Amino acid sequence: MNYVINGVRYHVDTWGNGFPLLLLHGFTGNGESWREFVPCWEGHSQSIAIDIIGHGNSESPADIVHYGIEESADVINILLEKMEIDTIDVLGYSMGGRLAMTFALKYPERVRRIILESATPGLRTEEERQARRQQDAKLAEKIREEGIIRFIDYWENIPLFQSQKKLPESNRAGIRNQRLANSIEGLANCLNGMGTGAQPSWWKDLSKMDLPVLLVTGGLDRKFCRIAEEMSKVLPNCQWESVQGAGHAIHVEKPEIFGTIVSGFLSQKVDR
Repeated sequence: MNYVINGVRYHVDTWGNGFPLLLLHGFTGNGESWREFVPCWEGHSQSIAIDIIGHGNSESPADIVHYGIEESADVINILLEKMEIDTIDVLGYSMGGRLAMTFALKYPERVRRIILESATPGLRTEEERQARRQQDAKLAEKIREEGIIRFIDYWENIPLFQSQKKLPESNRAGIRNQRLANSIEGLANCLNGMGTGAQPSWWKDLSKMDLPVLLVTGGLDRKFCRIAEEMSKVLPNCQWESVQGAGHAIHVEKPEIFGTIVSGFLSQKVDR
């Protein structure tokens, strides 16, 4: 189903029944990547998978003002109003995890609990953010100059995704086709508007996030394991699961384990 919010069309899929679970994919992904988990989660959750702006079947407007991570959190709030949903659980992967955190901090009354897969609260200092903004701007220019195919060739070979090369060829082809379905304009604007350097740092705000939080990382992804360890020391109500043999995208590399971990967390009783 499509919803028009602030003049932009957003594509949303819903599956299953139960308490609403908002699913936020990573950069170059789309909401369809969560569909395989419906049989595992449909007994307790109604999955709501949105294509984040610039991705999948959602629009990719030219105006970068629509791509800010706080603006995207506001869009989620309006979407819930349109869907007549008061409170949700949220699961976000990588870029989607940063958006999930942003939404939970801006609208804490809307969120019952949150699952963050390979996510970071951002960069701590303005110097780090400025350097990252420059890096992302160069990457966005690379997409525009070289096109989507050459960019995805590059993206598939960054160190973050090396462990995915062990996946069966059919799985890798499916992921590649999903990435190639995105638009040049959408990906470039997401890098500049919603990249790690463009968002605020939420490190100082984590102590305010008193809802139940599940952190999920892959044991091979040492950088995000270190980030999760730091986060777990600050978050008041936190569980952390590290999945051995998986890299950055646990839901892709170890889907059965990931689905079970998430289902177990969502099935716990929560007083909120």
